[in-house]
Amino acid sequence: MTDFNKADLNLLRVFQVILTERSLTRAGLQLGLSQPAVSYALGRLRALFDDPLFVRTPDGMLPTSRAEQLAEPLSRAISSIRETLRHGERFDPETSSREFRLSMSDIGEQVFLPPLCEKLQHLAPRVRVAAELVPLSDVEERLLLGQLDFAIGNLSALKSVTKSTLMFRDEYACMTRKRTGLPARHLSRQKFLEFSHVMVAFSDSSHLEIDDWLQKRGLNRHIALRVPHFTVVPQILQRTDLVVTLPRGVARVFNGSGQFAIYPLPIDVPVIESSVHWHATFDSDEGNRWFRQLLMDTLRPL
Repeated sequence: MTDFNKADLNLLRVFQVILTERSLTRAGLQLGLSQPAVSYALGRLRALFDDPLFVRTPDGMLPTSRAEQLAEPLSRAISSIRETLRHGERFDPETSSREFRLSMSDIGEQVFLPPLCEKLQHLAPRVRVAAELVPLSDVEERLLLGQLDFAIGNLSALKSVTKSTLMFRDEYACMTRKRTGLPARHLSRQKFLEFSHVMVAFSDSSHLEIDDWLQKRGLNRHIALRVPHFTVVPQILQRTDLVVTLPRGVARVFNGSGQFAIYPLPIDVPVIESSVHWHATFDSDEGNRWFRQLLMDTLRPL
C-alpha cells in the first residue's frame, strides 16, 4: 500500500504531464524541468506506486495498465487541489497575468483572435492567451485536467461532457474569385458541380460533415485540392478558378477587399453552431467566468 506520508504531491503533476506528452523531454519543457529532473521524478513515482508506470517504446513513453488505472483518480485529485487553491481568489483583469489556454481551429484563430486580443489589450493588458489546435479526442481530458481552459468552435461531440454556451449560428456558402461569366447572385446545382473545388478537412474537422451531406443529396463535387487548413485558401482562390465551401462569416472575413464572389449553396444544409466549452470543475472559477464572458461579448457580434 502506498504511504501517503511519503507522497510528494508535486510528483502527481509530473505523472500527469508525462501521461499527456508521452515524452520526458516534452514533459520537461512543459514543467520547466530538465530531462534528468523529470527522469528522477519518474523514478520516485515508480518507487511510490511500485510499478514502472511508463515504458519507453518507438511511439513514446506508453503507460502501463497500472498508470492507466491511476490516471483518472489522480486527474480528479489534481483538479480538486487546483480548484481549492483558487477558491475565493479574486480575479482582477487589470492586474492579472494569468494565461488562458484555448483550443480552436486555424479558421477560428483567424476570425476570433484578432478582436479578442484587441479587447484584452484594453481590459486586461497583462493577461496572456495560448491558442492551439488540440485533437478532439483529447479536448475533454485536457479541459478536465486544467491543461485547457476553453474549446471554441463547432464541437457538437463535446456538448454531453462539458459545460457550453452558444456564441452564434452560421450557414455554409461557397466562394470563388470574381471574374466574367459568373452568375450574378445564385449558383444552380449544375453550375456548382461544374466547378473544381477545394476541400478543407482534417480528421477532426466538422467540415467533413458538409461533404457527406452534399454527397447524400447527389452533389458529388470534383475535388481538385485537399488541404488541412483554411489559411492558404484565399491565396489559392486568387490564382485559380477553384471554389471553396466554408462558413459565410469566414467568407466575409476573407473577402475584406472584395475580390471574391460569395454564393449560398444550391441546397439547404444544416447550420453551423459555434460554442464555447469549458469543464464543470472550473465553472465557479472567477477568472474562468470573466474570460468566458469576454468571449461571449467579443465573439457573439461576429
